[in-house]
Amino acid sequence: MKRSYTFIFPALLFSFLIQGQKSGLTSTPNIVIYLADDQNAWDYKIHGNDQVDTSNYDRLVREGMSFSNAYTAQAICAPSRSQLFTGLFPVRNGCMANHLPVKKVQDINDYFNALGYEVILAGKGHIKPNAVFNWTHFYHTAENRLLPINKVKNYIQNATKPFCIIFASDLPHGPYPKQNDYSDKPLDYDPSARNPKKNIARSKSGYYQNIEDDNAQLGRVLSMLTAEAVFDKALFLYMSDHGLKGKWSVRETGIKIPMVVRWPGKVAPQTQSDQLVTIADVLPTLIDVAGGDDIDNIDGRSFLPLLSGEDKIIRDYVYAISTRQNIQKCEVFPSRSVRGTRYKYIRNFNAMEVMEQNLGANPAVNAFIKRGAQAFKNVPYEELYDLENDPYEHRNLAANTKYNKIKEQLSKELLRWMTQQGDFLITHTMPLIKPTLHPLDRTSKWNKPDKTMLGTLKDEDYMEVHY
Repeated sequence: MKRSYTFIFPALLFSFLIQGQKSGLTSTPNIVIYLADDQNAWDYKIHGNDQVDTSNYDRLVREGMSFSNAYTAQAICAPSRSQLFTGLFPVRNGCMANHLPVKKVQDINDYFNALGYEVILAGKGHIKPNAVFNWTHFYHTAENRLLPINKVKNYIQNATKPFCIIFASDLPHGPYPKQNDYSDKPLDYDPSARNPKKNIARSKSGYYQNIEDDNAQLGRVLSMLTAEAVFDKALFLYMSDHGLKGKWSVRETGIKIPMVVRWPGKVAPQTQSDQLVTIADVLPTLIDVAGGDDIDNIDGRSFLPLLSGEDKIIRDYVYAISTRQNIQKCEVFPSRSVRGTRYKYIRNFNAMEVMEQNLGANPAVNAFIKRGAQAFKNVPYEELYDLENDPYEHRNLAANTKYNKIKEQLSKELLRWMTQQGDFLITHTMPLIKPTLHPLDRTSKWNKPDKTMLGTLKDEDYMEVHY
C-alpha cells in the first residue's frame, strides 16, 4: 500500500502548512473531540454513501485532515473508549471486554489537569471506574439520547482555564426508531458486501435515521462552538468508536474508523494522511499539541508530525483483539489480528480445527469452549488478507503457500505484541472472562445455552481478573 500525504488542493499548502516545528503547532489550544457511536467508516457522503445526510462531517473533512487508515484495537464501545482515554490498548488498560472497568491507570484527566486543562465529558459515559476517570464535569446524555449542548455552552461561557471537551454521542447506536424517514428507501450502499443488494430492512433504516439525527446534532455542536468563538480557534477531532457491521470482531468493518482533525491556521484543509494510526494515539497527540512531554509506558504514539505536514511513519503495524465474552451473544471465541501497510493476519484461537487442544480437565468449562467453537464453525484458525486488493477481507490467502513468508512474519509480530501486552492468551489456554452483565451459563434475551449448561460455572472457573 502506498504511503502518502495527499493534498487534495495543493495550492492551499503554503497558506496553512507548518514546517514540522512543534513550537509552531502548540500554544495551549482548546481541544474538542466528537465521538460518534457504532458508525461504519463508509457511511458518510464524502466517503461514497449518498443515501444519508452527513453534511456536517463532510464539512469537517473539507476543512481539515482526514485519516484513511485510522483504527481501534477493539471494535466495541467501552474498550474503544478506554484506549482514547488512557492511551493504552485494551488488555493493558484492563477493559478488554465490554462493560469492564479499566485498571488503576493514568487517564486523560491526569495528563491534562497537569497541563492546566479542565476535561469535560458530555454525553455517553460507558467507561469506569469513577476512581480513575475524575472528570472536571460529566454532563450526562439527556433523556432523548441527545447531547447536553446547553450545559457545555454554559461551561464555555464561564471557563477560566483551557479545556478539553469530549462530546460522546449516543448515536447512531441503537435502539433504532421503527418510524423513520428511510423505511421506504433503497439502502443498498455497502462497499464491504460480497453481493450488494438493496436492503430496506427496518434495522438499517433506523440506523440511517440515527446517522441523520447525529449529523444534525453535530451541526448544533459546531454552531454553538462558532457562536462562542471557539470553533475557529480550537483543535476539533471527530471519530467513530468503531464500525457497526464488524462490531465485536477484528474485521476491517469493525476496527477501521473515520477520523478527521480540523484546526484552522495549523492543519491544512482538504488534506488526507494514509499513515497507520490508532485511537490510542489520540491522547499522546493531544498532549503533544498542548505542549506536554512524551509519556513513558503507554501504547499510543503522537501523530503530531502528520498534522504539521510531515509524511512520517507513525506505526508499521496496527493490532486488534476480540473476546466475544460479556456481550449479548456471549461465546468463547477470542481472536487477534495484526496488519501492516498491505497484509493483515488474523488468528482465531478457538477455531474448530484447534478446539480440542483448548480443552482441559473441567467438563463445565469444556462445554463452553466447545459451544464457542461451534458458533463459528466455518471460521478458520488462520486468515491472511491482501488489503490493497481485497480491502474487505473476502479472499483468505492463509492456505496459499505463496504467502507463507508473509504469514509467518505477521504471525511472529502478532505474538510479539501479545506478549508485550501481557495478553492472557499467552498464559492461559482458553480462559473464561468473569462476566459483569452477560454470564455464559445463564439464559437471557440474547443467550440461550443448553439446559445442561445452566448454572454450571463457579467463580474459580473464570480467569483471575482485576475487578
